[in-house]
Amino acid sequence: MPLTDYRTLGRSGLIVSPLSLGTMTFGTPGWGSSDEDSATIFNEYTNTGGNFIDTADVYAGGRSEELLGGYIGQRKLRNELVLATKFGFGGSPDNFGANTGRPNPHNGGNGRKHIYQALEGSLRRLGTDYIDLYWLHV
Repeated sequence: MPLTDYRTLGRSGLIVSPLSLGTMTFGTPGWGSSDEDSATIFNEYTNTGGNFIDTADVYAGGRSEELLGGYIGQRKLRNELVLATKFGFGGSPDNFGANTGRPNPHNGGNGRKHIYQALEGSLRRLGTDYIDLYWLHV
């Protein structure tokens, strides 16, 4: 199946390649992909026409989003890609009160406060001002 056999993602209006690049292993050299291997995978996927990238704020403690942001920025591909990320787990890199030692009910989940906090962190790590598809991870 050619990656350039694009189709519409539901009724979203987004035009995506038939296979998405999942990046859970990016930035996890112990069991996944080193930074260099991640770059090679990203470049091969995009060079062959892939345009649908999936990540999450908790993948490699935020490192997956950081790497993707760098790869996308270096090649100036942001307008060509459909970028999806996820939120919802406690323990995401930018949780409120993460280092206070006190319980925090906003430290994960799908409440408004956590959604905004997680979104701001993902935008910063990805180096973009918008995300095309934002998923509730849990």
